[in-house]
Amino acid sequence: SLGLSKAQALGRFIGRILWMGDSETTRVTKENISHCYPELSESDQRELTRRSLLETGMLFAEFGVMWEWPTEKTLNLIRSVEGKEHLDAIFEKGKGAIVLAPHHGNWELVGLYLSTLRPMAALYKPPKIKALEEYMSSVRGRHGSELVPTNRRGVIRLFSILSDQGMVGILPDQVPGGTGGVNAPFMGIEANTVKLVSRLIGRTGCEVVSLCAIRRPKGDGFDMVFKPADPEIYSDDIATSVAALNRSVEAC
Repeated sequence: SLGLSKAQALGRFIGRILWMGDSETTRVTKENISHCYPELSESDQRELTRRSLLETGMLFAEFGVMWEWPTEKTLNLIRSVEGKEHLDAIFEKGKGAIVLAPHHGNWELVGLYLSTLRPMAALYKPPKIKALEEYMSSVRGRHGSELVPTNRRGVIRLFSILSDQGMVGILPDQVPGGTGGVNAPFMGIEANTVKLVSRLIGRTGCEVVSLCAIRRPKGDGFDMVFKPADPEIYSDDIATSVAALNRSVEAC
């Protein structure tokens, strides 16, 4: 397989093709940036769109590295870890921990790194292609991570893990289905946001941090950055808690 710098070079090429084309990814990126950064000039929005698409292309190209390389080789791509004391403090209190892993940087590396710290479960939405689901499950679970599907049985399992001072990884910026979401501000815009994290906090007394693997320039690996969640995420009021969840994602 390609080394990281070559994979990212391929990814930037993919990103440039996206930038020049009219794909759904490009249209959604342009629209989201115009909504989230209305204060930027049109030329600055265009430049941010271009840079975002380059990062998206690099992410696509990195999946092969993250899924196929031996674990030790992949973990050697981590150059620094910032803020891990926020996670450690939760376990020192004897509480369970939710780690929010937004779709920012490389979340596959986040999952791999977390699974080497202690036993964990990761909530995931199974892909529609069965063969891809089996492959992703085997790759993501190769260090003992328990993959928990987004259904009733899976949610009950999360309650159990967190009540037993365990660790759960959740991608908090996916669109929830059915009655699983409530509208809350995200970058100044009302967005359908998952209620599950707030429910898990209320039921188990767990605490929350976020974690992103931020890409360094020139193929030089990644920086892992932990942040404590916005304190209002612990509010008993669901609207207040969910809005704080979104602010925690914004902070990443």
